[in-house]
Amino acid sequence: MTRRIDCDVAIIGGGLVGSSAALALRGMGLSVTLLDKGFCGAQASGVNYGGVRRQGRPSEQLPLSQRAHAIWPRLQQLIGIDGEFLRSGHLKLARSADDMASLERYAAEVAPFGLDLELVGHNQLRERFGVMGDLVGGSFCPGDGHANPRLVAAAFAAAARRAGAEVLENTEVAGVSRTFEGFALEAGDVAVTARSVINSAGAWADRFARAFNEPVPLERTYPSMIVTEPLDPFLSVNIGIEGGGIYARQVARGNVVVGGERATPLDNPDYSRPHSDGALTIMQRASELFGPLRHAQAIRFWSGTEATMPDRNPVLGPSATTPGLIHAFGFSGAGFQIAPGVGEVLAELVRDGQTATPIDAFAITRFSPASQPGGALKQQ
Repeated sequence: MTRRIDCDVAIIGGGLVGSSAALALRGMGLSVTLLDKGFCGAQASGVNYGGVRRQGRPSEQLPLSQRAHAIWPRLQQLIGIDGEFLRSGHLKLARSADDMASLERYAAEVAPFGLDLELVGHNQLRERFGVMGDLVGGSFCPGDGHANPRLVAAAFAAAARRAGAEVLENTEVAGVSRTFEGFALEAGDVAVTARSVINSAGAWADRFARAFNEPVPLERTYPSMIVTEPLDPFLSVNIGIEGGGIYARQVARGNVVVGGERATPLDNPDYSRPHSDGALTIMQRASELFGPLRHAQAIRFWSGTEATMPDRNPVLGPSATTPGLIHAFGFSGAGFQIAPGVGEVLAELVRDGQTATPIDAFAITRFSPASQPGGALKQQ
Protein backbone atom coordinates (compact mmCIF):
# COMPACT_ATOMS: atom_id res chain seq x y z
CA MET A 1 0.00 0.00 0.00
CA THR A 2 1.21 3.49 -0.84
CA ARG A 3 1.17 5.88 2.07
CA ARG A 4 -0.08 9.33 1.14
CA ILE A 5 0.96 12.51 2.90
CA ASP A 6 -0.32 16.00 2.23
CA CYS A 7 1.63 18.92 3.72
CA ASP A 8 2.51 22.55 3.32
CA VAL A 9 6.22 21.94 2.69
CA ALA A 10 8.23 18.94 1.54
CA ILE A 11 11.98 19.11 2.16
CA ILE A 12 14.32 16.90 0.14
CA GLY A 13 17.44 16.20 2.21
CA GLY A 14 17.67 15.82 5.97
CA GLY A 15 21.04 17.43 6.53
CA LEU A 16 21.51 20.39 8.82
CA VAL A 17 20.02 22.84 6.32
CA GLY A 18 16.92 20.77 5.68
CA SER A 19 16.33 19.84 9.31
CA SER A 20 16.85 23.39 10.58
CA ALA A 21 14.37 24.60 7.96
CA ALA A 22 11.89 21.94 9.09
CA LEU A 23 12.24 23.08 12.69
CA ALA A 24 11.80 26.75 11.77
CA LEU A 25 8.76 25.98 9.61
CA ARG A 26 7.12 24.03 12.42
CA GLY A 27 7.69 27.05 14.65
CA MET A 28 5.59 29.01 12.13
CA GLY A 29 2.82 26.43 12.30
CA LEU A 30 3.32 24.94 8.82
CA SER A 31 3.08 21.21 8.21
CA VAL A 32 6.36 19.69 7.04
CA THR A 33 7.58 16.41 5.57
CA LEU A 34 11.36 15.94 5.68
CA LEU A 35 12.71 13.15 3.46
CA ASP A 36 16.23 11.73 3.41
CA LYS A 37 17.57 8.86 1.34
CA GLY A 38 19.61 7.68 4.34
CA PHE A 39 19.71 8.96 7.90
CA CYS A 40 19.29 12.63 8.70
CA GLY A 41 22.62 14.33 9.28
CA ALA A 42 24.67 11.31 8.17
CA GLN A 43 26.20 12.93 5.11
CA ALA A 44 28.22 16.18 4.99
CA SER A 45 26.35 17.74 7.91
CA GLY A 46 27.43 15.04 10.31
CA VAL A 47 30.94 14.20 9.12
CA ASN A 48 32.44 17.63 8.55
CA TYR A 49 35.22 19.25 10.56
CA GLY A 50 32.91 21.13 12.92
CA GLY A 51 34.20 24.66 12.48
CA VAL A 52 31.76 27.36 13.56
CA ARG A 53 33.43 30.32 11.93
CA ARG A 54 32.56 33.57 10.23
CA GLN A 55 36.15 34.58 9.51
CA GLY A 56 37.30 33.85 5.98
CA ARG A 57 33.85 33.88 4.39
CA PRO A 58 33.16 36.08 1.39
CA SER A 59 31.58 39.34 2.49
CA GLU A 60 28.31 38.46 0.75
CA GLN A 61 27.89 35.52 3.17
CA LEU A 62 28.44 37.55 6.32
CA PRO A 63 24.88 38.85 6.90
CA LEU A 64 23.69 35.23 6.78
CA SER A 65 26.64 34.12 8.88
CA GLN A 66 25.92 36.79 11.48
CA ARG A 67 22.32 35.63 11.68
CA ALA A 68 23.49 32.08 12.37
CA HIS A 69 26.07 33.39 14.84
CA ALA A 70 23.23 34.54 17.10
CA ILE A 71 21.61 31.07 17.03
CA TRP A 72 24.56 28.90 18.08
CA PRO A 73 24.61 29.98 21.76
CA ARG A 74 20.91 29.02 21.96
CA LEU A 75 21.31 25.40 20.83
CA GLN A 76 20.34 23.96 24.22
CA GLN A 77 17.06 25.84 24.15
CA LEU A 78 16.47 25.18 20.45
CA ILE A 79 17.36 21.50 20.00
CA GLY A 80 17.87 20.21 23.55
CA ILE A 81 21.69 19.87 23.52
CA ASP A 82 24.57 22.31 23.31
CA GLY A 83 26.24 20.22 20.60
CA GLU A 84 29.58 20.72 22.38
CA PHE A 85 29.57 24.23 20.95
CA LEU A 86 32.54 26.20 22.24
CA ARG A 87 33.17 29.84 21.41
CA SER A 88 36.93 29.31 21.36
CA GLY A 89 37.85 31.88 18.73
CA HIS A 90 39.17 31.18 15.25
CA LEU A 91 42.81 31.86 14.39
CA LYS A 92 43.76 32.03 10.72
CA LEU A 93 47.50 31.74 10.14
CA ALA A 94 49.68 33.37 7.49
CA ARG A 95 52.71 31.51 6.13
CA SER A 96 54.07 34.40 4.04
CA ALA A 97 54.03 38.17 3.78
CA ASP A 98 51.57 37.86 0.90
CA ASP A 99 49.28 35.72 3.05
CA MET A 100 49.48 38.26 5.87
CA ALA A 101 48.67 41.06 3.46
CA SER A 102 45.63 39.07 2.34
CA LEU A 103 44.46 38.77 5.95
CA GLU A 104 44.94 42.49 6.43
CA ARG A 105 42.88 43.29 3.32
CA TYR A 106 40.15 40.94 4.47
CA ALA A 107 40.03 42.52 7.93
CA ALA A 108 39.55 45.95 6.36
CA GLU A 109 36.89 44.67 3.96
CA VAL A 110 34.73 43.01 6.62
CA ALA A 111 35.19 45.60 9.38
CA PRO A 112 31.59 46.89 8.96
CA PHE A 113 30.20 43.43 9.78
CA GLY A 114 31.39 43.37 13.40
CA LEU A 115 33.68 40.35 13.39
CA ASP A 116 36.16 42.21 15.62
CA LEU A 117 39.16 40.69 13.88
CA GLU A 118 42.53 41.14 15.57
CA LEU A 119 45.74 40.94 13.53
CA VAL A 120 48.55 39.24 15.45
CA GLY A 121 52.26 38.98 14.76
CA HIS A 122 54.68 36.05 14.78
CA ASN A 123 55.69 36.38 18.44
CA GLN A 124 52.10 36.51 19.63
CA LEU A 125 51.32 33.25 17.85
CA ARG A 126 53.72 31.37 20.12
CA GLU A 127 53.10 33.36 23.30
CA ARG A 128 49.29 33.51 23.17
CA PHE A 129 48.32 30.44 21.17
CA GLY A 130 51.28 28.03 21.39
CA VAL A 131 51.67 27.90 17.62
CA MET A 132 55.14 27.07 16.32
CA GLY A 133 56.50 26.85 12.80
CA ASP A 134 57.64 29.30 10.17
CA LEU A 135 54.68 31.69 10.25
CA VAL A 136 54.41 35.42 9.71
CA GLY A 137 51.32 36.15 11.76
CA GLY A 138 47.59 35.63 11.80
CA SER A 139 44.10 36.99 12.22
CA PHE A 140 42.03 36.15 15.31
CA CYS A 141 38.22 36.22 15.45
CA PRO A 142 37.32 35.82 19.14
CA GLY A 143 33.60 35.13 18.64
CA ASP A 144 34.02 32.08 16.38
CA GLY A 145 34.41 28.52 17.61
CA HIS A 146 33.61 24.87 16.95
CA ALA A 147 31.07 22.14 17.73
CA ASN A 148 30.42 18.42 17.26
CA PRO A 149 28.70 17.90 13.88
CA ARG A 150 27.70 14.34 14.67
CA LEU A 151 25.60 15.59 17.57
CA VAL A 152 24.30 18.82 16.08
CA ALA A 153 23.11 17.47 12.72
CA ALA A 154 21.10 14.62 14.23
CA ALA A 155 19.72 16.81 17.02
CA PHE A 156 18.15 19.32 14.62
CA ALA A 157 16.29 16.51 12.86
CA ALA A 158 15.17 15.06 16.19
CA ALA A 159 13.99 18.49 17.33
CA ALA A 160 12.02 18.93 14.11
CA ARG A 161 10.36 15.55 14.70
CA ARG A 162 9.46 16.51 18.28
CA ALA A 163 8.01 19.75 16.94
CA GLY A 164 5.67 17.79 14.71
CA ALA A 165 7.50 17.42 11.39
CA GLU A 166 7.06 14.14 9.54
CA VAL A 167 10.64 12.88 9.27
CA LEU A 168 11.12 10.02 6.80
CA GLU A 169 14.57 8.42 6.76
CA ASN A 170 15.77 5.78 4.31
CA THR A 171 13.22 7.29 1.94
CA GLU A 172 14.80 8.36 -1.34
CA VAL A 173 12.86 10.79 -3.49
CA ALA A 174 12.67 9.15 -6.90
CA GLY A 175 10.46 11.70 -8.63
CA VAL A 176 9.12 15.20 -8.10
CA SER A 177 6.84 17.11 -10.44
CA ARG A 178 4.88 20.34 -10.49
CA THR A 179 1.12 19.99 -10.22
CA PHE A 180 -1.74 22.45 -10.45
CA GLU A 181 -1.81 22.92 -6.67
CA GLY A 182 1.88 22.44 -5.87
CA PHE A 183 4.14 19.41 -6.11
CA ALA A 184 3.92 15.63 -6.12
CA LEU A 185 6.84 13.58 -4.78
CA GLU A 186 7.40 9.85 -5.22
CA ALA A 187 9.54 8.16 -2.57
CA GLY A 188 9.28 4.38 -2.44
CA ASP A 189 5.94 3.47 -0.92
CA VAL A 190 5.27 7.10 0.06
CA ALA A 191 3.51 9.69 -2.10
CA VAL A 192 3.74 13.27 -0.87
CA THR A 193 1.82 16.29 -2.07
CA ALA A 194 3.03 19.70 -0.95
CA ARG A 195 2.39 23.35 -1.69
CA SER A 196 6.15 24.12 -1.57
CA VAL A 197 9.36 22.12 -1.96
CA ILE A 198 12.82 22.86 -0.55
CA ASN A 199 15.69 21.26 -2.44
CA SER A 200 18.37 20.81 0.23
CA ALA A 201 19.69 17.52 -1.08
CA GLY A 202 23.35 18.47 -0.73
CA ALA A 203 25.67 16.72 -3.19
CA TRP A 204 22.58 15.21 -4.84
CA ALA A 205 20.69 18.49 -5.25
CA ASP A 206 21.80 19.17 -8.81
CA ARG A 207 19.55 16.44 -10.23
CA PHE A 208 16.48 18.08 -8.70
CA ALA A 209 17.53 21.51 -9.96
CA ARG A 210 18.23 20.08 -13.41
CA ALA A 211 14.78 18.48 -13.48
CA PHE A 212 13.28 21.95 -13.39
CA ASN A 213 15.57 23.28 -16.11
CA GLU A 214 18.05 24.87 -13.73
CA PRO A 215 21.34 23.05 -14.34
CA VAL A 216 24.22 23.97 -12.06
CA PRO A 217 27.96 23.16 -12.15
CA LEU A 218 27.93 21.32 -8.83
CA GLU A 219 31.05 19.31 -8.06
CA ARG A 220 31.34 16.60 -5.45
CA THR A 221 34.34 16.87 -3.16
CA TYR A 222 35.43 14.49 -0.42
CA PRO A 223 37.11 16.16 2.57
CA SER A 224 39.04 13.89 4.90
CA MET A 225 39.47 14.29 8.65
CA ILE A 226 41.52 12.65 11.40
CA VAL A 227 41.02 12.49 15.15
CA THR A 228 43.84 11.72 17.57
CA GLU A 229 43.95 10.06 20.93
CA PRO A 230 43.16 12.36 23.89
CA LEU A 231 46.08 14.69 24.64
CA ASP A 232 46.77 17.18 27.40
CA PRO A 233 45.20 20.56 26.55
CA PHE A 234 47.43 22.65 24.28
CA LEU A 235 45.15 24.09 21.58
CA SER A 236 42.55 26.54 22.84
CA VAL A 237 41.38 27.94 19.48
CA ASN A 238 40.05 26.72 16.14
CA ILE A 239 42.92 26.91 13.64
CA GLY A 240 42.90 27.58 9.89
CA ILE A 241 45.53 28.69 7.38
CA GLU A 242 45.20 31.37 4.73
CA GLY A 243 45.10 29.60 1.38
CA GLY A 244 44.11 26.29 2.97
CA GLY A 245 46.13 23.20 3.74
CA ILE A 246 45.21 22.41 7.32
CA TYR A 247 42.65 23.09 10.01
CA ALA A 248 42.68 21.81 13.58
CA ARG A 249 40.79 22.00 16.87
CA GLN A 250 41.01 20.28 20.23
CA VAL A 251 37.84 19.13 21.99
CA ALA A 252 37.19 19.08 25.73
CA ARG A 253 38.12 15.37 25.99
CA GLY A 254 41.57 16.19 24.60
CA ASN A 255 41.18 14.65 21.13
CA VAL A 256 42.44 16.78 18.26
CA VAL A 257 40.46 16.91 15.00
CA VAL A 258 42.65 17.68 11.98
CA GLY A 259 41.66 18.16 8.35
CA GLY A 260 42.88 19.55 5.07
CA GLU A 261 43.20 16.62 2.64
CA ARG A 262 40.79 14.95 0.21
CA ALA A 263 39.59 11.37 0.19
CA THR A 264 39.29 9.13 -2.88
CA PRO A 265 35.80 8.55 -4.34
CA LEU A 266 34.74 4.95 -4.75
CA ASP A 267 33.09 3.38 -7.81
CA ASN A 268 29.82 4.59 -6.33
CA PRO A 269 30.52 8.35 -6.10
CA ASP A 270 28.12 8.64 -3.17
CA TYR A 271 30.97 7.29 -1.07
CA SER A 272 34.69 7.84 -0.60
CA ARG A 273 37.59 6.44 1.38
CA PRO A 274 40.41 8.29 3.14
CA HIS A 275 43.87 7.18 2.10
CA SER A 276 46.85 6.67 4.36
CA ASP A 277 49.15 9.02 2.42
CA GLY A 278 46.69 11.86 2.89
CA ALA A 279 46.33 11.14 6.59
CA LEU A 280 50.10 11.13 7.02
CA THR A 281 50.42 14.41 5.12
CA ILE A 282 47.84 16.10 7.33
CA MET A 283 49.49 14.94 10.54
CA GLN A 284 52.94 16.01 9.35
CA ARG A 285 51.64 19.48 8.54
CA ALA A 286 49.90 19.75 11.89
CA SER A 287 52.92 18.57 13.87
CA GLU A 288 55.00 21.38 12.36
CA LEU A 289 52.68 23.83 14.09
CA PHE A 290 51.98 21.95 17.32
CA GLY A 291 54.68 19.96 19.08
CA PRO A 292 52.27 17.69 21.05
CA LEU A 293 51.06 16.17 17.77
CA ARG A 294 54.48 14.85 16.76
CA HIS A 295 54.02 11.57 18.62
CA ALA A 296 50.21 11.50 18.84
CA GLN A 297 48.32 8.39 17.78
CA ALA A 298 45.62 8.87 15.15
CA ILE A 299 42.71 6.69 16.25
CA ARG A 300 40.21 7.31 13.46
CA PHE A 301 39.92 8.99 10.10
CA TRP A 302 36.91 9.47 7.84
CA SER A 303 35.52 11.36 4.88
CA GLY A 304 32.22 12.67 3.56
CA THR A 305 30.62 13.99 0.39
CA GLU A 306 30.31 17.75 -0.08
CA ALA A 307 28.58 19.82 -2.78
CA THR A 308 30.97 22.50 -4.04
CA MET A 309 30.15 25.39 -6.38
CA PRO A 310 32.75 27.12 -8.60
CA ASP A 311 32.46 30.45 -6.80
CA ARG A 312 32.37 28.81 -3.33
CA ASN A 313 28.98 30.41 -2.63
CA PRO A 314 25.82 28.36 -2.07
CA VAL A 315 22.70 28.24 -4.18
CA LEU A 316 20.07 29.71 -1.90
CA GLY A 317 16.73 31.17 -2.89
CA PRO A 318 13.64 30.66 -5.03
CA SER A 319 13.70 28.77 -8.29
CA ALA A 320 13.70 31.00 -11.35
CA THR A 321 11.55 28.56 -13.31
CA THR A 322 9.10 27.00 -10.86
CA PRO A 323 6.97 28.84 -8.29
CA GLY A 324 7.02 27.17 -4.89
CA LEU A 325 10.43 25.54 -5.37
CA ILE A 326 13.30 26.85 -3.23
CA HIS A 327 16.93 25.74 -3.50
CA ALA A 328 19.46 25.49 -0.66
CA PHE A 329 22.63 23.57 -1.49
CA GLY A 330 26.25 23.85 -2.57
CA PHE A 331 27.74 25.25 0.63
CA SER A 332 31.20 24.20 -0.49
CA GLY A 333 32.48 22.82 2.80
CA ALA A 334 31.41 25.87 4.81
CA GLY A 335 27.76 25.17 5.55
CA PHE A 336 27.98 23.99 9.15
CA GLN A 337 28.10 27.43 10.77
CA ILE A 338 25.50 29.14 8.60
CA ALA A 339 22.99 26.26 8.38
CA PRO A 340 20.80 27.33 11.34
CA GLY A 341 20.51 30.78 9.80
CA VAL A 342 19.76 29.26 6.40
CA GLY A 343 16.94 27.27 7.97
CA GLU A 344 15.30 30.46 9.24
CA VAL A 345 15.73 32.17 5.87
CA LEU A 346 14.14 29.22 4.06
CA ALA A 347 11.18 29.28 6.41
CA GLU A 348 10.68 32.99 5.73
CA LEU A 349 10.87 32.43 1.98
CA VAL A 350 8.16 29.78 2.22
CA ARG A 351 5.87 31.81 4.47
CA ASP A 352 6.49 35.35 3.21
CA GLY A 353 8.09 34.95 -0.19
CA GLN A 354 11.02 37.08 1.00
CA THR A 355 13.59 37.49 3.74
CA ALA A 356 15.32 40.48 5.26
CA THR A 357 18.68 38.67 5.08
CA PRO A 358 20.47 39.51 1.80
CA ILE A 359 20.70 36.41 -0.41
CA ASP A 360 20.69 37.84 -3.95
CA ALA A 361 24.33 36.79 -4.46
CA PHE A 362 23.30 33.15 -4.08
CA ALA A 363 20.60 33.08 -6.78
CA ILE A 364 20.61 30.01 -9.00
CA THR A 365 20.28 32.26 -12.06
CA ARG A 366 23.98 33.05 -11.85
CA PHE A 367 24.55 29.61 -13.35
CA SER A 368 21.52 29.15 -15.60
CA PRO A 369 20.18 32.54 -16.67
CA ALA A 370 18.37 31.07 -19.66
CA SER A 371 16.29 28.51 -17.74
CA GLN A 372 12.88 27.67 -19.17
CA PRO A 373 9.71 27.09 -17.06
CA GLY A 374 8.45 23.67 -16.11
CA GLY A 375 10.13 20.34 -15.56
CA ALA A 376 9.83 17.05 -13.76
CA LEU A 377 12.09 14.29 -12.53
CA LYS A 378 11.36 10.62 -12.85
CA GLN A 379 13.39 7.64 -11.76
CA GLN A 380 15.31 6.26 -14.74
